[in-house]
Amino acid sequence: MPARTINGQEMFAVNDLARLFNLGTKEDPITGGLTITLRGQNILLTQNQEIASVGGRLISLPAPPAREGAAWFVPVDFVARALAPVAGTPIELRKPSRIIITGDFRMPRVAGRIEPLGALTRLTFDVAPPTRHTVVQEGARLLIRFEADALDATLPAPATPDLIAAIHPEGAAAIAIELGPRYASFRSSELPGDRGGTRIVVEVVGKTTDAPAAPAAPPAEAPPLLDLVPAGTLRTVVIDAGHGGTDQGAKGSGGNVEKGISLSLARRLKAALEGRLGVRVILTRDGDTGIGLDERAAVANNNKADLFISLHANASVRNTASGAQVFYLDLNEYGDEAQRAASAPRESLPVFGGGTRDIEVVAWQFAQARHIERSATLARTIEAALRSRVTMNARGLQQGPLRVLVGANMPAVLVEVGFLTNPAQEAQLASDAYQNNIVQGIVDAVIQFRDGRGVPAVPAAPLAPVPQVDRR
Repeated sequence: MPARTINGQEMFAVNDLARLFNLGTKEDPITGGLTITLRGQNILLTQNQEIASVGGRLISLPAPPAREGAAWFVPVDFVARALAPVAGTPIELRKPSRIIITGDFRMPRVAGRIEPLGALTRLTFDVAPPTRHTVVQEGARLLIRFEADALDATLPAPATPDLIAAIHPEGAAAIAIELGPRYASFRSSELPGDRGGTRIVVEVVGKTTDAPAAPAAPPAEAPPLLDLVPAGTLRTVVIDAGHGGTDQGAKGSGGNVEKGISLSLARRLKAALEGRLGVRVILTRDGDTGIGLDERAAVANNNKADLFISLHANASVRNTASGAQVFYLDLNEYGDEAQRAASAPRESLPVFGGGTRDIEVVAWQFAQARHIERSATLARTIEAALRSRVTMNARGLQQGPLRVLVGANMPAVLVEVGFLTNPAQEAQLASDAYQNNIVQGIVDAVIQFRDGRGVPAVPAAPLAPVPQVDRR
């Protein structure tokens, strides 16, 4: 719909609306008002008044109707506030794009963004409502086809023209990604999006160009065994969705189970960390499968993760218990041996080709000992970030002998996002808004931790003598 800005307010012409909705219009020369008729119902408008009478009921408008000569104009919100209640058919107003959708016309909103990430470029499309689609390559372009009548799409401009030359609508219900000369391959995935929508992630991978190497002088010493991560960087994060398979974890009276809540959060957190930080994120499980506690930490160790975050939902015999909690490992159960492991020097071992290399040789049950201080900082940072977004338990930061953290050879925490056994909190835990708040809090905390701005660790409260159901 075309719109005009009058007195700082976007407005539709009544004549345009009349043609679209088959409205009747009649002016009252005495009162200077306008009567609009739709399906036998009258909508009364008066100049200079920010109200309208809709079938005898008063509704407010963001601005009064305007008149220029014989033409009347109404604020764009008039469609949703005045016409929709009497139209007899669904009417949706999309103000940013000034689109009016009536009836069963399928027109999902698609908001795209683009992120160059070195050898690849990631395209993310948030789609609402969720709409079936396919991603295929046809010649020198990728096509995302939607099962829809049309698209309300906001698309980004390419940032790497040698890899992605253009992004544009194709026909009524498709998006074309024109590929550049450096294109090698692509991969796509679908994730849960915000507010019940869908997120389509398309990663376009470029060709690698290795320049001829100049002859190198013999190295003075043997090369390092690993490409060690420079201080202050973050390359890999492992997200652990608690429970799974036959182990459903806690269960709420409304039927929500912990294994489903934790997996939903893990998928959202993966997408958010990849989108904002460009890091590699690995899920210990991406489906309803059972995984042992030590296997979860092993996933992090085998992928040389920089952080390990385990997600859970809590339970208590008291249905009033509520609030999120953040845990890091308590070593007291392991005695003095754990403390010695935390401060033990590295072993110097010979390396093939000559020389030596310092290697950490740590027993599994003491792997987390070396990282307790940094784990405490990460836990405190997450607790502080969540506190500004969701309700925290009175004992929001705690230490505990949690087996899933024991073998993690990197900073590791466990986040209990709330109590499923509290009926009010169960409804929150299942909602998009609450899960998004949890995810944004953790993402902000990870960024602070990565940048060296983590909240200094203070001694956490010991596990409270509250009868909770500990499933770890």
